[in-house]
Amino acid sequence: MIRVEHLTKYYGDYPAVRDVSFEVSKGQIVGFLGPNGAGKSTTMRILAGFNTATSGKAWIDGIDIFWKPIEARRKIGYLPENCPLYTEMRVEEYLNFRGGLKGLNRKTTRQRSDYVMERCWLKEVRRQLIGTLSKGFRQRVGLADALLAAPPVLILDEPTAGLDPAQIRETRKLIRELGEQHTILLSTHILPEVEMTCDWLIIIHQGQVATEGSLDSIRRQSGHKNLEEVFVQLTEAL
Repeated sequence: MIRVEHLTKYYGDYPAVRDVSFEVSKGQIVGFLGPNGAGKSTTMRILAGFNTATSGKAWIDGIDIFWKPIEARRKIGYLPENCPLYTEMRVEEYLNFRGGLKGLNRKTTRQRSDYVMERCWLKEVRRQLIGTLSKGFRQRVGLADALLAAPPVLILDEPTAGLDPAQIRETRKLIRELGEQHTILLSTHILPEVEMTCDWLIIIHQGQVATEGSLDSIRRQSGHKNLEEVFVQLTEAL
């Protein structure tokens, strides 16, 4: 569903992403890990069509994201780390507006809005101004927006940022359920979340892929059972 070949992104002379290649198969929940500044968000923004690459190729569901960007974006639900929202709009109003932008008809928009508000625990604030919501609730609105058009691919950058422990647990459960219908590329700094949610890992450091594979195979290769120890070893080695 996601294929990346030799992706490179320079900001001036600084290589934020360097020759990154990986694949995400249909139905996988893939943890995209790395320390701050490793290139995770840059890679995700390129895949979602918000950034351009300096070189390399990428496909979403077989569609070239550089040659057919609009068609590729229709396959993606994207939740950025800092989700931009129209704070003067009410939650339900915002989702209905976004449904129109995504090409959904009025009936489908209403149906999908009700569905995603239910899944993302937004029913109680559906008529509240987004600007009055806490960071955790705003994050849920962003996740609801990503799910709105039922895209086959979800790219989630820190989906549990700003949530309390109970909300994190519920979001983790939701992501596992969404993995039955969507292919998910998930970035997070919460390593236990990765262990309980993801079936494949890609660890990136200094703009390069340090390793990828199943959690068990990466543990065996590193000689560590604890993911935190594996992460530290790999990111200090480069």
